[in-house]
Amino acid sequence: MAQPDFWNDQRAAQVVINSLNRARRKLDRYADLETKLSNLAVLLELGEEEDGGPEFVDEAAGEIGDVAADLERFQLELLLRGDYDRRNAIMTLHAGAGGLEAQDWVEMLLRMYTRWAQAHGYQVELLDSLEGEEAGLKSATFEVRGDNVYGFLRTERGVHRLVRISPFDAQNRRHTTFAAVDVTPDIETDFELDISADDLRIDYYRAGGRGGQHVNKTESAVRITHLPTGLVSTCQNERSQHANRETAMRILKSRLLKLREQEHIDQVAAIKGEEREAAWGNQIRSYVFQPYSLVKDHRTDVETGNVQSVMDGDVDAFIYAALKQEAVASG
Repeated sequence: MAQPDFWNDQRAAQVVINSLNRARRKLDRYADLETKLSNLAVLLELGEEEDGGPEFVDEAAGEIGDVAADLERFQLELLLRGDYDRRNAIMTLHAGAGGLEAQDWVEMLLRMYTRWAQAHGYQVELLDSLEGEEAGLKSATFEVRGDNVYGFLRTERGVHRLVRISPFDAQNRRHTTFAAVDVTPDIETDFELDISADDLRIDYYRAGGRGGQHVNKTESAVRITHLPTGLVSTCQNERSQHANRETAMRILKSRLLKLREQEHIDQVAAIKGEEREAAWGNQIRSYVFQPYSLVKDHRTDVETGNVQSVMDGDVDAFIYAALKQEAVASG
């Protein structure tokens, strides 16, 4: 950075600065954990002294859980060494089998992931959503910004199953419904992906909500279709047409990157055939509200009976278990 020509290439300079900032944050995290562990040791030593008293031990016991959780998360962050793990994440939720119930499930998942992000100090921006005719959302696309977000959230990719007594069923019957969760890394300025303008179809339309509410009087919403792959990205978050187009292009690039990452860019048909339908038998996790309370991940067998805590964003146990399983499998 001290070189006189450092800022001649703005893009390359920004890459270096971002890398330096990430390294500094890791060192700060390490120093913070070291301080917390040192303070715990002091508290335990004071508790062992004759005139110390049990209050020091009680204070240490109350902090051990938090420190252990911080340490576990830091250890997992060090395992996130994938090419895109450090990036922001773009998540897309789609209603599957279940109709109105599935649309409500999408809205519930959107809230769950938003709460998870907020608990970890991440930023969330809703980029696009398609409301159901009566309630809920048919789909939602949102960005989560922060360190290592994609590395954590990519473990959530798959079909999520809900079992509950539907509030939309007058006969109070139990329903099973599904939603598909997709996660792609955000494309930052240090990544180049050439897309020919001839390969794009860009449509502009008016954004609006259920019942005709919040309808834009101008065609500010944008839909971009990548013709060779059939991938579609949209954005209608009530900003300008230009801003919506930029965001839609960023979403499209992230989805094309996913194809490239899977080394199937020339085999799109095969990829589409591998995608799992959001229906019975394909779920990675089940959320059971009735007749009992249980959330179980079918990949790792991690489960909890505290459904409400999970729906309030407490999904770290599932994410951590999936990452650990991945680390063991990769050796």
